[in-house]
Amino acid sequence: MSSIWVLWDDSHLWGLLILRALRSWDRPHRLVRANEIAQGVSAGNPGGPSLLLVPGGQASAKAHLLGAKGRKAVQDFVASGGAYLGLCGGAGLALSGGRGLDLCPWGRAKFADRLGHFLSGHIHVDLAQGHPLVPAALGSSALVPVWWPGQFASDNGPVEVLAKYRRPGPDFWVADLILKRLSEDLLREWESVYGVHIKPDFLLGRPCVISGAHGQGTYVLSYSHLETPASPQANAWLAHILGALTGSDSARPPVPAWDLSTSPIQWTDPALNAARGALEEAIDTGQEHLLLFWRNPWLLGWRRGIPGAAINSLYALVCESQALGDEESAGRFWRQRAAEFSELMGRFCEGLTHYLLAERLSMTVFRTKPASSDFSKSLKKQRDDLFGPPPGSGGAHGRILGILEELFRLLYPAR
Repeated sequence: MSSIWVLWDDSHLWGLLILRALRSWDRPHRLVRANEIAQGVSAGNPGGPSLLLVPGGQASAKAHLLGAKGRKAVQDFVASGGAYLGLCGGAGLALSGGRGLDLCPWGRAKFADRLGHFLSGHIHVDLAQGHPLVPAALGSSALVPVWWPGQFASDNGPVEVLAKYRRPGPDFWVADLILKRLSEDLLREWESVYGVHIKPDFLLGRPCVISGAHGQGTYVLSYSHLETPASPQANAWLAHILGALTGSDSARPPVPAWDLSTSPIQWTDPALNAARGALEEAIDTGQEHLLLFWRNPWLLGWRRGIPGAAINSLYALVCESQALGDEESAGRFWRQRAAEFSELMGRFCEGLTHYLLAERLSMTVFRTKPASSDFSKSLKKQRDDLFGPPPGSGGAHGRILGILEELFRLLYPAR
């Protein structure tokens, strides 16, 4: 029996991160799709999970894929004694309001300034000492990572706050600005002269990780990506939470570092080989023109406005699919979809290169004179055709991502 079910739909790069943690820790788990959840999930029954784990991704897309029936199934699972762990987008899914799961009485806060959403890197948090979901070994604080998190609207309801934001860590960014490179004097000057407030002071004291009860069950919601590779304190906390929610031992080493470029190739499929090469060429173009860069060996960084996360997810899924090898169940699926995938990916990567160069042209030429309306419309159309309107995953990217996520699911064995 797999004690942990991982909701795979719309998980992108973030689903791969949590799977790496679960694999490295030998935690029994399997991937499930939203339509399987909609058929019903029971706590404690043979074949069912003790924990439903929902990785990052877009909460609204997950809610749509679950549908009313799937959302009700999750609510019933937790109410009957199951546990729910949501990370970033998975945390947002569990909140109240809109089409969320309503496991938690809190909702999601709106951003007064969109710049407040573009926060990433490690941040110090104050911990609720003595709480069973917080490991005593961490003491009163921890350094944990956030990658473009939402915010809790903490205004009502019986919710326990496990961690509150304190101050940014050494690798903290605001959009594409490295915070540690900006002196306090400079930040005050920018605020005074330009009316721009960069430092994320609004985070201070706000909740980062929360927990509560829904019926007989428990939820833990974290806007920190505790599964981030080689993040020792975050990883120790995640291991502790998993142990507490599944009734098993919790001591685990940090999640191993991850370098996408050195992922082993077990499956030398021509379509995936070509896709990997084409994506690497497009990423190289972005790097050469100062639009993309490798922030660490698994995570792209990007100039604000460039859809770097979407590119990152495609590349990571291709690399990790090749690293798993060819299973017969995936082989049947792939024989039916490989040609379509190759055609889509070829056109996507060609269009992506043109789009990146057009973005660079815009930054270079139209700094000194306004872009024509025709150019602006053309640039927007290129992006929408490739990625769909923000913030969702649509266009050619959405179609390719759907094929890759299903391929990976079929390749990935239950553990």
